[in-house]
Amino acid sequence: MVFTAIVYVLTSGCAWRWLPPSFGVKVPTARRWFVRWTEAGLWARIHHAVLDELGGQGLIDWSRAVVDAAHVRAKKGDL
Repeated sequence: MVFTAIVYVLTSGCAWRWLPPSFGVKVPTARRWFVRWTEAGLWARIHHAVLDELGGQGLIDWSRAVVDAAHVRAKKGDL
């Protein structure tokens, strides 16, 4: 339930405070586990596991991959 609630917040853009009660998880609990799992590197491990699985099945079309980056000059002094 906690994992599903966290994924909902991350994918929907929903603020933590608006997490629907239908997930059966209180906001502080979901947020606490999100922080713990983030610090433990869980999300990167899941991402790599999914890429490995899909790549192993030939289901990733890298010709459609997009790399996005931003470069902003640092200004001196206060804004």
